[in-house]
Amino acid sequence: MKNFVRTLLIIAIPLIQVSCTYSQNIKTAKSETQEVHRNPLKVSLGDPYVLSDSKSKKYYMYGTGGVKDGFGVYSSDNLVDWKNEGQVYFGNTKSSWGIDAFWAPEVYQWKDKYYMFYSAQWRENPTSELENFKIGVAVSDSPKGPFVDMSDKPLFDPGYPVIDANVYFDPSGKLYLYYSRCCYKHPVKSKIADWALKNRKFDQIEESWIYGVELKPDFSGIIGEPVMLLRPPVSMKDKQAEWESRSVTSGEVNRRWTEGSFTFKHQNTYYMMYSANHFAGENYAVGYAMSKSPLGPFVKAENNPILQKNTASGGEVTGTGHNSVVFTNNGKNMYCVYHGRTKASGKERVVFIDKMEIKPDGRLVVHGPTTDEQARP
Repeated sequence: MKNFVRTLLIIAIPLIQVSCTYSQNIKTAKSETQEVHRNPLKVSLGDPYVLSDSKSKKYYMYGTGGVKDGFGVYSSDNLVDWKNEGQVYFGNTKSSWGIDAFWAPEVYQWKDKYYMFYSAQWRENPTSELENFKIGVAVSDSPKGPFVDMSDKPLFDPGYPVIDANVYFDPSGKLYLYYSRCCYKHPVKSKIADWALKNRKFDQIEESWIYGVELKPDFSGIIGEPVMLLRPPVSMKDKQAEWESRSVTSGEVNRRWTEGSFTFKHQNTYYMMYSANHFAGENYAVGYAMSKSPLGPFVKAENNPILQKNTASGGEVTGTGHNSVVFTNNGKNMYCVYHGRTKASGKERVVFIDKMEIKPDGRLVVHGPTTDEQARP
């Protein structure tokens, strides 16, 4: 009998060990599936913007591309796994003011409605301008659309092409619209322009500048005159000049950009994130500026750029830019959502999400770009 029991133990103990090991492997695999992710996300969009919907408790991502003449949307429960919900805005219709180049949508939940701000080429173009971009607003009862234009014309016409609308809802109750004046037909004198001419790079340098203006509470127009808030550096001695001028100094294009802004407030400071360099090139990068007022003056940060290509350090990500920010855990955690390119994606823009934080001294830091495993948001 003792020998029989001993035999059973000899057989059972390894089986128990195998069973425990198997169970632990399953548990570990499940834990890894739930708790880690790797960039880029399986979403091919430019200029990604994420809405955290208070009704459905879901996240919705909008961006440039993916559909023809309009915008689509992706939904997610966790900021990592995204479902394509289809097209939510249709442009270039008989009633739309925009005809093509539908770019950079941002959607805001406001008083039980959802408002989409976006850029497009204006149908009204009597002088046949190559860049006739304006900003429009569409509304829907759902983040999944359909979104319908509030007007048959753009939100406003400042007399020059504009893109990249971003709206900030100030605690004071006022609304502010930020946008980028396009480079088109906007040559600017600077030391960088002088350098480009002297070195036979380009005859002139066109620039895009970021403006801000108060927005009407019903989104029907603007209040007052727009204020120029950010522009590329004038002097080559400016600490921002090197990274914001790479598209020029590399001979890529005769333009310097300040675009794709995103504004939020932390404690008593307004942070404005922005992108510089050619949006279709590898030097696209992100910086930020700070102010005590929503309409400035904004001062660019010493630690710019805070997000740029990582190929110099052995990585494979380039063209990082046009970001938005999503807040989780009641605003305690911040994540930077942006587009970039990898060897696998080629020229196609894909979406990344990386953790960001504000240090005790006020410095904004983005922990990216990353392509290795990291904790899920």
